[in-house]
Amino acid sequence: MTLEHVDVLIVGAGLSGIGAASHLQAECPGRSYAIFESRGAIGGTWDLFRYPGVRSDSDMFTLGYSFEPWTDAKAIADGPSIREYVQRTARTRGIDRRIRFHHRVVRAEWSSGEALWTVEAERSDTGERVRITCDFLFVNSGYYRYDQGYAPQFPGQDEFTGTVVHPQHWPEDLDYTGKRVVVIGSGATAVTLLPAMAGDAAHVTMLQRSPSYVLSLPGTDPVADKLRGVLPAKVAYPIVRWKNVVSAMLFFQLSRRSPGVVRKFLRKAVSAQLPRGFDVDRHFNPSYDPWDQRVCFVPDGDLFKAVRSGKADIVTDTIETFTADGIRLSSGRVLEADIVVTATGLNLLPFGGLELVVDGEPVELGERLAYKGMMLSGVPNYAFTIGYTNASWTLKADLVAGYVCRLLNHLDEHGYTTCTPVPPPSVTATEPLIDLKSGYVLRSLDKLPKQGPAAPWRLFQNYPRDVLLMRHGSLEDDAMRFARTAKQAKERVA
Repeated sequence: MTLEHVDVLIVGAGLSGIGAASHLQAECPGRSYAIFESRGAIGGTWDLFRYPGVRSDSDMFTLGYSFEPWTDAKAIADGPSIREYVQRTARTRGIDRRIRFHHRVVRAEWSSGEALWTVEAERSDTGERVRITCDFLFVNSGYYRYDQGYAPQFPGQDEFTGTVVHPQHWPEDLDYTGKRVVVIGSGATAVTLLPAMAGDAAHVTMLQRSPSYVLSLPGTDPVADKLRGVLPAKVAYPIVRWKNVVSAMLFFQLSRRSPGVVRKFLRKAVSAQLPRGFDVDRHFNPSYDPWDQRVCFVPDGDLFKAVRSGKADIVTDTIETFTADGIRLSSGRVLEADIVVTATGLNLLPFGGLELVVDGEPVELGERLAYKGMMLSGVPNYAFTIGYTNASWTLKADLVAGYVCRLLNHLDEHGYTTCTPVPPPSVTATEPLIDLKSGYVLRSLDKLPKQGPAAPWRLFQNYPRDVLLMRHGSLEDDAMRFARTAKQAKERVA
């Protein structure tokens, strides 16, 4: 039986997937496409996470799409606003009609003889297996597991008589009003939960094994507010976007080159917002350098306001054991709790756990090099999106989607059917593609593609450089192999 065929299959209907479809429609209008989404809604991360206060950890002028100006006053936006923004983008462009919900892609096999992918998906609503073919496979499913967060089993946890919840699976009916809450963790989720819950809870404690860097940013962008008062949104938006890109890049570069200077700046900024006598070095002075892990940004210092109010506090210690009514720490202190939130991180799952096979040979991700941070060595007609670690995810997603469209048009213009990154023997893997020292990365190093020592096999985490490389750089280089393959006739279903 002839399978349905599309020119491009996009995996994932989150921020990246909807952006990819928008670029494809605008820049490759003759290409047919479909989107397979494992869940039942548009939005990806921003539809999945429903914990109190969920928000962006990047400003929306860079997390928003380049082609769809963010017009809300909030620079650091809440999850529901971001979800509505992504859904509106899909709706106004008719992309929502191309999405197959509850389609979890489990396997994709490339045939060089036919120059096409055969993709197999499992219907999460019916259990049915669905197969489709495509010329190009574009994966926008992120790099962590949606069905399971990282939640280590703590000693004595079964003895606890209260409620334990992971932020990735927040119960809709969880009432924390007047309750004592302990949030285990020190990352972006924990620093969001503490001020969001402090208003209604009796008390919230953020229990961290080690601190993170935290920096307060304005909840609204004053430059954006002024520009929008005198310029059309489509003119003001790119100006603010580039202003924020440059600011973030300078902060990152300074952190890399003069970490001691940045460490002192961050400590001084935190000290100014905390009560006199607060132990800043214990609770806000990490052992690692700035940007070895992501810096946590808090809008208008809401975390520090919660601490100053007395409704919240921060404890740096390790857990000895859970008890019936709380947590006993290694220091001997007991934190009484009705609710414990395990904001302990993510489980990494590159490409949604998709099994890739090329001409009968399984693709081991940990053995592959990443080409321009978006394709895999030896894997034809395949691209993926992984955003920046030092800047907004969407900045990289926009570049990748635009590059894929350039690549597809290049294939058409020259009569090629395949494009495959192939590293020379002299290029060897040096480190994982994601260069953070965060726990979820370190736990899964073997699952990540690698990067080499130099371009195009090196990811530089530099947006202006990538703009030149991916928007204006040549598509023909020594690493990319273009080929013309005699393809079997395929029935195309509209």
